[in-house]
This record gives sequence, C-alpha cells and structure tokens, in this order.
Amino acid sequence: MYPRETLISGDLVIQQAEHYLNPERRLYLAGKFIEGACGNILRNLRYYARNREDIQEAIESYATSIESELSCLEGAKAVPSMMRTEGKIRELYYNALDEIFPEEYRIIKRTRRPPENKMNTLISFGNSLVYSTTLSEIYNTQLNPTISYLHEPFERRFSLSLDVSEIFKPILVDRIIFKLVNKNMLGGNCFRGEIGNMLLSEKGKKIFLKEYDEKLKTTIKHKGLNQSVSYKRLIRLELYKLSKHVLGAEEYKPLVMWW
Repeated sequence: MYPRETLISGDLVIQQAEHYLNPERRLYLAGKFIEGACGNILRNLRYYARNREDIQEAIESYATSIESELSCLEGAKAVPSMMRTEGKIRELYYNALDEIFPEEYRIIKRTRRPPENKMNTLISFGNSLVYSTTLSEIYNTQLNPTISYLHEPFERRFSLSLDVSEIFKPILVDRIIFKLVNKNMLGGNCFRGEIGNMLLSEKGKKIFLKEYDEKLKTTIKHKGLNQSVSYKRLIRLELYKLSKHVLGAEEYKPLVMWW
C-alpha cells in the first residue's frame, strides 16, 4: 500500500498494465523516455559548449555519435536492447562532459555504490532527488507508480518514477551541477571520504538542496500552454501526457528543452 491510493483509477491501471504487457506498446513508451532524455542531453552539450571554441569540435563529435545511437532505437525489438543503447548514450554523454568540466570534476567512469569521485557523488545525489520528486508527483495523479516500461517493474519498486526521471535528470540535475561547478560553489568541505568512496558532506547536501528547491520553483514560459509553469509542474504535466497516452486520448511525446 502506498500514499494517496484513493487517487488510483481502475481503468487507468488496467490500461497501464496492458501497455506493459503489449510488446509493441511497451517498446513505444520505453523508446520515448530514451528519446526525451537524449534530446535534453544534446541540448545540454550544445548549450554549454556554445562559447567554448576549444571544445566545440569534440562536443559536436560526441553529439553526432549520440544521435547515431539514438537512431538504433527504431529497429529495437526488445527493451533490453533499448537499455543497452541508452547505456551507450549515457557513456558518450559523460565522456563529453569530461571535456567541459575541469579535471577536478571529471566523471571518468560512472560509479554509484559508492560514488568514486566528486562528479559521481553529485550525479547520484541529484538523481535521488529527481526520483523522489517524480514519485511524489505520480502520487498526485491516477497513475500506478509500480507499472513501468523502460525499467522492469519489481516488487516494492516504484519504477515508473525511474522511467519519467530519465527525461528530467538532464534538465534538473545536470544543469544544477553545471551551475555549482562553473560558479565554484562547492569547496573541499562539501565532500567527505576519499577517491574511490566519496559522498557529499552535510554542507554539500545543503548547498545542492537549496539549488534544487530553487530550480523546482523556477518558472518558464510554456510554449504549448502559453503560460508560465514551474519546473516541478513540468513533471506533473509529463505524467498527465502519459496518462492520456495509455487511455488512448493523445499520443505521448516526451518533453525536450526548447529554452
């Protein structure tokens, strides 16, 4: 049992399950989550390399490789092959970020448990915040958070939040990290541990959380709605789009940054 269970719609849950059980429908949604994430990844790379003539050629080469990997999704016959493609895209993205960030904040290799360096620590902490925020937003819809399409559903796992978060990690986490690093907002006392086993200190968490909360409250002019909406609201709107898709009302297209 999970919070706000009374919001769950029987019809929507049935349609969610049918979209999971139908291979073609599941592949469509899984592909769209990767497509959205990839679009936002490319937007980040080109945005942050625009004034860096020293790395523009290298970044564009990575971007072209990412676009090439994305095109492989069209011929994918199963979700595991899509996940492999997504993994290759992430690896290319992180390699590209190492061209942008100073040496102190290079990823080198994505590690999670435990994060091995400063950048891995920031990514892991930020991603956990996005998962939590997305799950909270799911609870405010009629979607069932345990039925997912890209990530495999398991018992006691709210995997739909993992699916939708793929779209928002580049928008929220990565852009916050760019700001923290570019403005030298993190000192040595913001991390604890050593290379190979590193976490954010309480001070580091406080700084990141402040930026994260401010980001969620920040508004942009939504080109579809023609009104200002917060970044947090964008997550809810994405979930509404997903609901409409599984109910057959409107084909789902992922959010890709235009700003």
